[in-house]
Amino acid sequence: MKKVSILVTLLLILGTVLSACGGAAAPAAQAPAADSGAAADTGAAASTAPSGDAVTIEYWLWDSNQLPAYQACADAFMAANPNIKVNITQSGWGDYWNNIQTGMVAGTAPDVFTDHLAKYPEFAAKEQLVDIQPYVDADQVDLSVYLGQLADLWARDGKRFGLPKDWDTIAIVYNQDALDAAGVTVDELNSATWDLETGGTFQELIAKLSIDENGNNGLSPDFDPTKVKQYGFIMDGNGGAYGQTQFSWLTATTGWQFNDGLYATKYYYDDPRFIATNQWIADMMKKGYMMPLELTTSLGASAAFNSGQGALHGNGSWMIGSFADGATFPFGFARLPQGPEGRKSMFNGLADSIWVGTKHPAEAWQWVKFAASQECADKVGEFGVVFPAQQSAVDKALAAYEAKGLDVSAFTLQATEPDGTFLFPVTDHASEIVAIMDPAMASVLLGQASAEEVFPKANEEVNALFQ
Repeated sequence: MKKVSILVTLLLILGTVLSACGGAAAPAAQAPAADSGAAADTGAAASTAPSGDAVTIEYWLWDSNQLPAYQACADAFMAANPNIKVNITQSGWGDYWNNIQTGMVAGTAPDVFTDHLAKYPEFAAKEQLVDIQPYVDADQVDLSVYLGQLADLWARDGKRFGLPKDWDTIAIVYNQDALDAAGVTVDELNSATWDLETGGTFQELIAKLSIDENGNNGLSPDFDPTKVKQYGFIMDGNGGAYGQTQFSWLTATTGWQFNDGLYATKYYYDDPRFIATNQWIADMMKKGYMMPLELTTSLGASAAFNSGQGALHGNGSWMIGSFADGATFPFGFARLPQGPEGRKSMFNGLADSIWVGTKHPAEAWQWVKFAASQECADKVGEFGVVFPAQQSAVDKALAAYEAKGLDVSAFTLQATEPDGTFLFPVTDHASEIVAIMDPAMASVLLGQASAEEVFPKANEEVNALFQ
C-alpha cells in the first residue's frame, strides 16, 4: 500500500473507529457531549501568556525510546522561548507512575507529564490535572489536525486534559533465523488463523517453533516442555486488566469486548469467551509453547526475545525502535492472526497533561501545545520511534522506518483495516481494576487456579467499584 493511501485511509478509519466506540464525538474545538461521572473542575488560568520570567518546566516521560525525539522538540521550543527551560526526566513504567502519584500527594509532581488513557480519568476525578480547554479556546488550537478524532479521547464533560501526540497498534515480532530453521515462512505467519476450539494454524506454528534441548519441536511426541531451549511465543507479562499486547488481540477476535464504550460502568471479565481465551494462553504455557510467566517476569519479555529465547513475540508499535536496537538476529513484523471475527488490535494514544499544582501553568501550557504541534510531531516522526498523531508526521515516520530497512506495514495495515481496531477501555477506577485483575490473571497463567474459577469472581469485584 502506498504511503499516501495509508494516510488517507487512516483518517477515514480512525475517525470511524473512534466515533463507533463510546458514542459520537464532538466537533473539533468544542466540548464533547456529557458522559456519566463528571470530571473535576481544575480551574485553568484565564491567560495563556507566559510571565516572561525565567522558568523551568519539569517534564516527565517513561519511554526511553522517545526521549531523544522529545529532547529535540524541547531544544527547538527553548530556542524559541529562551525564558522557559524544559527539563526532561525519563523513568521506567512502574517507577514512573509510582513517582507521579507520590509526587501529586507530596506536592513534588512534574509540571507536565506524559499521560495514559487508563490513568487520566482517575487523576481528573481527584482534581489533580489542569483543564486545558480554556487554553485551547483562547489560543484557538485546531483539534482537527489530529488523526481521526484522537483529541476527543482526552475530553470529558466539557473539560480537556491532554492534546494527542501519537497512536499505536499491535503486531507479531518474529525471529527470522528461528522461522528459517523451522521451515516456517512469513507468508504462513501473516495468514495464520486462531480459534478457541483448536488454536488454529497460529497454535500449530507456535508449537512448531518451540524447540526443546534435544532439538524436538512442539509437534513431536518427544517434546519436553520442562526443558525448552526456544519458546514458540513470548508474551509480555500477564496482561493484567487490559492485556494490550497480551490477550486483547485474541479476545477481541471472538467478539468479546471489555465494556460498552468510553466511561462505561460495567466490565465483562466473566464472559465465557474471555475466560476460554486466557485459559488457552495458560495451557500454551503449560505445554512449553509459550514462555512461562515466571520467566517473562524475571527476564523481561522483550529482552528475552531480543536475546533469541523465543521465535515470536506480540508487542506494540512503540517498541519498534527497541527491537531495531536490541535484537541479536534478523527480525520483522507480521500480522496478528485471523480470528473468528477478523484481526483485532487495541488502539491507544498518549498525550501530555499539566499537574494542577504547577506554579507555572501558562508556561506549562506553552510546552504542552508545542509538544502536540505539527513542528514537534514532524521531529518525532523523523526519529522513527512512534506513529505521531498528525498526518504529515506519520508520513515522516514511515519514511524514517523505511530508511532503517524496517517494514512496519503490519502495524499500519491493522490501523487501516475496517473494524481492525478497538479503543483502549477508558473508565473510572482504573487503578482499582488493575489491583483486582493483575493478581487474578497471574494466578491463572501460573497454573494456580483455572480461568473459570477466577474471572467471574474478579468481575464481580470490578463491577462493584461502580456501584
